[in-house]
Amino acid sequence: MRVGMNPQKQSKKIQLRCQHRLIIVVFIPSLEGYYKDVLEVFKLCLDSAITTTNSNCAITVVNNASCKQVSQYLEDKLEAKSIDTIIHHEENIGKIDALVGAARASREPILTISDVDILFKQGWQNETEKIFSNIKNVASVSPIPCRNFKNYETSSTLNKILLGKVKFSYQSIPENHEAHNRFLESFHWKLESDKNVKWPVIESNGVKAIVGSGHQILSMRRELFFTTVPRQPSLILVGNNSEFLYCDEPINYSNGMRLATYQNFAFHMGNMVEGWMKEVQRENIENIENKDCKVSKLPEFNPKMPHRSWYKLKKRLVHRVFNIIYPEK
Repeated sequence: MRVGMNPQKQSKKIQLRCQHRLIIVVFIPSLEGYYKDVLEVFKLCLDSAITTTNSNCAITVVNNASCKQVSQYLEDKLEAKSIDTIIHHEENIGKIDALVGAARASREPILTISDVDILFKQGWQNETEKIFSNIKNVASVSPIPCRNFKNYETSSTLNKILLGKVKFSYQSIPENHEAHNRFLESFHWKLESDKNVKWPVIESNGVKAIVGSGHQILSMRRELFFTTVPRQPSLILVGNNSEFLYCDEPINYSNGMRLATYQNFAFHMGNMVEGWMKEVQRENIENIENKDCKVSKLPEFNPKMPHRSWYKLKKRLVHRVFNIIYPEK
């Protein structure tokens, strides 16, 4: 028998305290073999995230059946109120399903999904939010610009350029050279020697961004997870085209733009901590920005599902026309 009324029924509507949520999925089953040093990598990842976020961003960590040491570390972070939410899974449900599940359970309009080996640099949050706030029809932003992703699932971005919605040019950004090579090196890709090589740059409302991005870390509009992201679970542990189907294609499919910050604000670490990574975090701590931040309203974003056959045809045509009008220099 119930006595009295639940006082929460008389409470006012919940107000979101921030508009940005960072979601990191961690799977470290043991501290042996490949995973021997991954806990230290994850600690640096999470500490750098905590150091570089302000009051406009909450942090969710999805513990995807990690070992006891990882679980205890996360509980300590939650108790210290360094992170906002932990989701524990008894079994590894797969990277993408863990990410998408956490994203769909979130209420913030910007959702950043990150690998466990990302090192955040001071300014990443402000720079990604600046692009969302000042450029219309942005579906995703990565704080890791890569010059080589201009043609990777970017037809909706290139179409906006062809229609004159944003300015476009190829520009030299020598200050990106070292960080870009670190990114290339982390995947054993060929390094670039020319600091003055041209980057694909768009500009709108005085804000610049790079066309295209990878998917190691992506800030995405929440609407994507309820429209163009597949509704059925991937049922894949990791890889096997799952990132493409649940992140890359849905961004392009939404008719929104896929962009990266004009300069580099994060790094891909791999499975070992190196000295330069600790130096980045030391600089983060020395240059902590104001943690209090006012929430600004974002432009409306209404992704629509196009007809798949028409989308594929348009995708081919857009890339062909764009590369004729704007050949790489």
